[in-house]
Amino acid sequence: MSEIIAIDGPAGSGKSTVARAVAAALGWSFLDTGAMYRALTAEVLRRGIDPHDDEAVAAIAADATISTVPRVVINGVDVDETIRSEPVNVAVSAVAANPAARRAMVTRQRAWAAAQPVGTVVEGRDIATVVFPDARLKVYLTASLDERARRRGDEGAHSVARRDSADRDRVASPLRQASDAVVVDTTDLSIDQVVEEIVRWLKTPN
Repeated sequence: MSEIIAIDGPAGSGKSTVARAVAAALGWSFLDTGAMYRALTAEVLRRGIDPHDDEAVAAIAADATISTVPRVVINGVDVDETIRSEPVNVAVSAVAANPAARRAMVTRQRAWAAAQPVGTVVEGRDIATVVFPDARLKVYLTASLDERARRRGDEGAHSVARRDSADRDRVASPLRQASDAVVVDTTDLSIDQVVEEIVRWLKTPN
């Protein structure tokens, strides 16, 4: 398996943007697991399935073909725009809380990383604690609620706070800061500054 940088954090903390930029700076691969769960949610809604129907959602997760680069596609359908829609915003926490769906997704994420010829930067909410607990570097990004809501122009502060609560309180792989993660508050930092800090930590001897 390639070396892993695991980046976790709540909605709007900058995970996707930062992870993509770190991967580009290092010449590594990048995996947006949040986009994977949103793609799964879009497919669930497209089929008219209740996001709380655990069995039906798990069945879709087990059989789905998902890619996130260069655009987000599930079962041959481009959902790159759909995954940021309000219906997906509302339903994604329920889909992501499905234990069987998460197991299927984690298996897919590990297999994808194992196939990469170089290092991989992976972002999500359970990457350092569940998916890749042995990652070379674990990073937990955070930012103030107001700043995270500002960044997520498609969601207000109430929606972001609701997702925070759902992500932290779910039984299956809740959002947690790994005990050995480097914590970076991105509220007042530029993307370049965050990337520089993460790359510096990567190069710092253990």
